[in-house]
Amino acid sequence: MAHLDGQGRRQGLLKSGGAAPFVLQVEPTLMPMPSFVAGMGVQVPRPFMRKRILIVDDNNELLALMRSSFRAAGFSIATATNGIEALKKARSVAPDLILLDLVLPELDGFAVCETLRRGRATASIPIVILSGLTSEFTRLAGMESGANYYFVKPIKPSALIAHVREILTQPEAAAHTSRHCRREDAERLAAAKG
Repeated sequence: MAHLDGQGRRQGLLKSGGAAPFVLQVEPTLMPMPSFVAGMGVQVPRPFMRKRILIVDDNNELLALMRSSFRAAGFSIATATNGIEALKKARSVAPDLILLDLVLPELDGFAVCETLRRGRATASIPIVILSGLTSEFTRLAGMESGANYYFVKPIKPSALIAHVREILTQPEAAAHTSRHCRREDAERLAAAKG
């Protein structure tokens, strides 16, 4: 059995085989849970788990910088370098948030955004456009295509990470994350039965 104590720490008793139970304390900043603990049936509330970010950009240097910066900040990262790949990854990875460039090969960011908004599984994922296009017309078109936010490149990784953390604390993002957790729990249960 596990619970959060008064200081926001997760506590619980774990039993391993015939060994005596022991207390596990997990500070929220120490997530993700080590795999050996996850395998023991400890239920970790979603706020303590790593958030999944899908970063979509065709600039490999920028993609590498953002990937390493977000990973260092504790996020789980998936990447795509074109619009078609972005749609596939959005469906397969079920990210908590998407950072989307507009100028992409195969399918531009506007079309990606519109397609994601029409999909049942992807409609509520927060989408942040991250583009070098600065005109007011482009910003409006990005928002009309379904983006939640529009940031102009260049932006410091630390500032972008702070914005993303703020976005993920908003009720809409929390509701999206909760729906994905319920779906993942159902998928794990189905896999265990079958």
